[in-house]
Amino acid sequence: MTTLLRLLLGAGPLLSQLFLSPVHGSDNATLPLVMWHGMGDSCCNPLSMGSIKKMIEEAVPGIDVLSLMIGKTVIQDTENGFFMDVNEQVSMVCSQLAQDPKLKDGYNAMGFSQGGQFLRAVAQRCPSPPMKTLISVGGQQQGVYGLPRCPGESSHICDWIRKELNSGAYTDIVQKHLVQAQYWHDPLNDDLYKKHSLFLADINQERVVNETYKKNLQLLDKFVMVKFLQDSVVDPVDTEWFGFLKTGQAKETETLQESVLYKEDRLGLAAMEADGKLDFLATEGDHLQFTDEWFNAKLVQLALKRNVYTDYSR
Repeated sequence: MTTLLRLLLGAGPLLSQLFLSPVHGSDNATLPLVMWHGMGDSCCNPLSMGSIKKMIEEAVPGIDVLSLMIGKTVIQDTENGFFMDVNEQVSMVCSQLAQDPKLKDGYNAMGFSQGGQFLRAVAQRCPSPPMKTLISVGGQQQGVYGLPRCPGESSHICDWIRKELNSGAYTDIVQKHLVQAQYWHDPLNDDLYKKHSLFLADINQERVVNETYKKNLQLLDKFVMVKFLQDSVVDPVDTEWFGFLKTGQAKETETLQESVLYKEDRLGLAAMEADGKLDFLATEGDHLQFTDEWFNAKLVQLALKRNVYTDYSR
C-alpha cells in the first residue's frame, strides 16, 4: 500500500520527534499540528485527512490536530480547493488560527500538495500565533506549468481547469475564481505572470520585496520540503524543492539555489539555508506516495540525526 495514508502510518517515532517537543515556557506541553489538505481533498475525508488526523492523535496522546476546513461543510471545503480565491482562504485561516487559544504558544504545520504553499503564505503573512516548523509534502512552491493528472475523483473538473489555464490563466476572471490559476507560473509569459498572478507572484516576491514576508518566513525553525521523484500530478516536479523552469523556455529547469529568488535572497531562503533551516527530502514514487520503509529509514533518521525538529524548551 502506497496511498496518501502511508505518509504517516507506522511513523510513530517521527511523530514523537515532531509533536512532543515542549513549547517554551510550558511543562510537558505538546505542540499542536495544523494541516492543510491538497486539491480535490477535504479536511475530514475518512480515507485521507480524517484517517491521518485520527492516527496522529492515537500515536501522540494529548496532541491537538487541526485539519483545516475551508468553508462550512466538507463539500464546500473540497469545492473551495478549486474555486475560492487563495488570498481569501489564507486570510480566513489566519483569522481562525489567531482566535484559537490552543495555538497561542506556537504550532507545527504540514501542508499536502497545494496546502504546502498555502501554509507558507500563512507563515509569511500571519506570524501570530507563531508557526515553528513547516513541512511541505509535495507542495508547489514555485507554482506549476502543467496539470498532467488530477488526484482523486475530480477528472472532469480537471479537464475543465486545463482548458481554462491554457486559454487565459492570467485573465482577471480566471485568476479570481480558479485556485490553480493563482499558482500557474508560465515561464514563456514571465511579464504576464508577474503582473497578473494574484497569489504566487506576491508570496514569491516577484514584483517587489516585502520585507515583512522575508522577516516572517525566517522566523521558522525549520522549513522541510518533500519531493516525489515520479510525480505525475505536479509539473515540473522541481517546484516541490522550490526549483522551476528557467525563464523564457519550458524545457530546462533550475534549482532554487540557481534562481534569482535565491541569489538575491528576496525571500530569505539563502539565509535560512545558511542557518540550517531548510531540508530537502526526496523519495521514489508518485504524488503523495511512499513506503513505510522510506519514511522510517530516511525521514525519521534525518529528524533524529540532524535535529530537524527543534526542542522548544531550550
